[in-house]
Amino acid sequence: MNVRALAAKAIFNVLEKGISLSVALPEQQQHLQNGKDKALLAELCYGVMRQLPQLDKCVSDCLSKPFKGKQRVLHQLLLVGCYQLYFTRIPAHAAISETAEACRQMKFDGLVKVINGVLRNIQRKEAPLNTDNDTLKYNTPAWFIKRLKSAYPDNWADIIEQSHQRPPMWLRNNQLSQAREEYLARLAEQDIEATTGNSDDAILLASPKDVMQLPNFADGAASVQDGAAQWAATLLAPKANELILDACAAPGGKTCHTLECEPSISMVAVDFDAKRLERVQQNLDRLQLKAQVIHGDAANIDSWWSGEKFDRILLDAPCSATGVIRRHPDIKWLRKNADIEELALLQQQIIDHCWKWLKPGGTMLYATCSILPQENRQQIEQFLQRTPDATLDPIAQQPSADDIGWQILPGQNNMDGFYYTRLIKAI
Repeated sequence: MNVRALAAKAIFNVLEKGISLSVALPEQQQHLQNGKDKALLAELCYGVMRQLPQLDKCVSDCLSKPFKGKQRVLHQLLLVGCYQLYFTRIPAHAAISETAEACRQMKFDGLVKVINGVLRNIQRKEAPLNTDNDTLKYNTPAWFIKRLKSAYPDNWADIIEQSHQRPPMWLRNNQLSQAREEYLARLAEQDIEATTGNSDDAILLASPKDVMQLPNFADGAASVQDGAAQWAATLLAPKANELILDACAAPGGKTCHTLECEPSISMVAVDFDAKRLERVQQNLDRLQLKAQVIHGDAANIDSWWSGEKFDRILLDAPCSATGVIRRHPDIKWLRKNADIEELALLQQQIIDHCWKWLKPGGTMLYATCSILPQENRQQIEQFLQRTPDATLDPIAQQPSADDIGWQILPGQNNMDGFYYTRLIKAI
């Protein structure tokens, strides 16, 4: 299978059908056997998503008329070709010929000359990519730039720049298997360079690795989890024999980490997405951990839970995921401005309902992978105003004791963008 053809199909599924790249890419990678081909396919897809406005402008300006209907996938193919010419070391002649061959393999023989001609025209011009407006300059939707300027007037451009960087690979040492220093020593024995993160179990790799190259990964010695996400279990601070709810648990990293921190707890992991919930069980099985995994709605706990109230609740709420764009650049194109208010309303419904199921004296940790105040600080401000039995429990990592929660920005200490706030229910 031609890698460029597979890339065009994956990008088409994202941009035209609204399918996330984390789903669309593996669907196309399964057609490849060679690891290098799979890596190239990922590079092309992620690269196009990062540079989409500039590439789209370049391609559109070179077409006499846009592709429509079934031929629309050829527009995505041209994006792939254009990306190769501007952002890879692939020789121009190889990039053009392979992209034209992809057109043939996709059964558009009559349009091979068009693909070839457009890419040769782009190559001959050698013109810099257009940066005439903010969307083109920053390869970011105008609505998102506007929200960032409002929330972060002094450093919005740096946030965008960090969101375009390639993310590092973080590991979470399983403290039930070995001490972190022991696992660092095992990595060193395999010539895998790594350093400690600023939370108890975090390990930062100097360069990404296939997980099967990691010592005893299949046996549960470590997991892949960003450094920011690893703070959840630490900040939740589980105590022995407590009943704890992970209210939006998939794919299960925080569920598992909480159990690694305190194996005696009774853990309930619930998620609305049955397919993603399978990942929770897979992670539990690999790490040899036990939790009650339930398919249900965190905004309607009454419909699936009849037990006692919870000592602690981890609410990693559905959000815009604007803090993890460097890992998922398609988020910029799948999210819309109106989504933010809709998500904020959903978050409000979930946090209010979960609060009813928290014991007096209990702790709730609210988290998102968003960097937008509407989903984070403002959400908690409004919650506190309408919830008299809720008080803030300050997080030590907050820049100021007066802050409402801890906002981590993309790239801060090499971490993803994330938000945490901790709440205590009055006795």
